[in-house]
Amino acid sequence: MQKNPPLRAAEIEVVAPNLKRRLSGVTATVVRLLPVQARGIGIVATGPGLPPELPRIPLWKAATLSRRRWRVWHARRNNEMLLGVILRHVLRRRYRLLFTSAAQRHHSGFTRWLIAKMDAVVATSPKAAGYLERPARVIMHGVDTQLLCPVAERAALRAALGLPDRLLVGCFGRIRHQKGVDVLVDAFVRLKDDLPDMDLVLTGRVTPDNDAYWKAQMDKLRAAGLEERVHFRGEVGWDELVRHFQALDLFVAPARWEGFGLTPLEAMACGVPAVAGRVGAFEDQIVDGETGAIVEAGNVAELARALAALTADREALSRMGRAARAHVEARFRIESEAGALIEVYRELLDGD
Repeated sequence: MQKNPPLRAAEIEVVAPNLKRRLSGVTATVVRLLPVQARGIGIVATGPGLPPELPRIPLWKAATLSRRRWRVWHARRNNEMLLGVILRHVLRRRYRLLFTSAAQRHHSGFTRWLIAKMDAVVATSPKAAGYLERPARVIMHGVDTQLLCPVAERAALRAALGLPDRLLVGCFGRIRHQKGVDVLVDAFVRLKDDLPDMDLVLTGRVTPDNDAYWKAQMDKLRAAGLEERVHFRGEVGWDELVRHFQALDLFVAPARWEGFGLTPLEAMACGVPAVAGRVGAFEDQIVDGETGAIVEAGNVAELARALAALTADREALSRMGRAARAHVEARFRIESEAGALIEVYRELLDGD
């Protein structure tokens, strides 16, 4: 990521807080999106857990910016909305308050109160918008299609990553029950004889509270004699994760629930078809019969059938990967997301 020169206070038009120290999907969104937005508007991040090259200011500075002009405070979490309300109504800072909601569930009373205090709301999918009790602009996430792209020599990449040149099915993300890794493991066990050339590639952090969950999955794989056909890489950096996406034949997102869920889009941008559960935004124009398959979340039998069907014709699988890449390029480029958000910022700033 190229480091931009720091903005002067007078040039700051938007502040994007990130009030979580540990890496999360929301943090990843801020990190990937903000440099693209910075090409079109004066935007900075604030808060912990952000890379030093990101345009940013300390929290104290965000709370003491001049009252001479309006700025946008773009929150994505409850605590960030709350801080925005404090800045605006207690400290009397001139912030227009914007909230992006990815949640697909009924909000608590406190969250509804916070959302009511916002000047505008963005939802990352039509489903997320349906849980908001006020109008919202739907702006779906995009991905960097220049960085996330197919590779010409997949076999060479696999060799460089220490992966076998076999049918590789990947699942990337935190190792926990919500993400449904056990569903994929159970489906893999069912298919061990039908697809003897299929290996799993898994990445993701295992937190101490999920050690027992991960051990249970490994126990199942060992009992089925599949331990050597599973390549677990743990938590890897972003550049390395991109290379793992590019090495796959098929990506699986078996989550039981999800806010938006970027990983299928990231895989598809690399020319890899995706199988996803009927959660998050996966059904909202992302995964379809031409770019992969949608299955019922948590349904092992249905996931196993989808994996068997999609991998039965390897040439058809390759065509599906090309269609997936074209679909992302046409509808889910990060530049489109950045531009749509900048339009919202401008509308708020022009509302003086």
